[in-house]
Amino acid sequence: MDILQLIDRLEELFNDAKSVPFTHNVVVDEDRMLELIDQMRITVPEEVKKAQQVIAQRDRVMAQAQEEVNRTLQIARDKADQMTQKDTIALEAQRRADQIIGQARSEAEATRADADNYVIDTLMQLQDQIAKLSGQVSNGIRMVQEDQMRKAGSVNVTDNLEK
Repeated sequence: MDILQLIDRLEELFNDAKSVPFTHNVVVDEDRMLELIDQMRITVPEEVKKAQQVIAQRDRVMAQAQEEVNRTLQIARDKADQMTQKDTIALEAQRRADQIIGQARSEAEATRADADNYVIDTLMQLQDQIAKLSGQVSNGIRMVQEDQMRKAGSVNVTDNLEK
């Protein structure tokens, strides 16, 4: 299940919860809350795996770009060598080889920058999702603990009144 769907279910659980009169507190179904928290614990590592896959994909793109750069450089060098063998076009060959090398380096750098930006964007989105999830889980835990404390307090008051 997607982490965002779990967050929606958590929000739905809170929206369906019963309000405690004269407070901002609500009473939630403990079993449903704990089930959602367990599912979130399972789902978060999946999101981390996705981030690792994105990084691995970036590394593959970088390796492919480097291979393309090396191939292009070798082609440029080969062409330059062939051209320099002919006296009449030697200067043109050097200029063209430099242009191809410069273009290859520019393309490789652009590919690296695009891959890095993609990874950064994806990781930032993941970080935002995890932060939201963490805040919601913390709020849920806090609310359940407060509810437990209130229940414990009301049990003690009832016990004292019966005595």
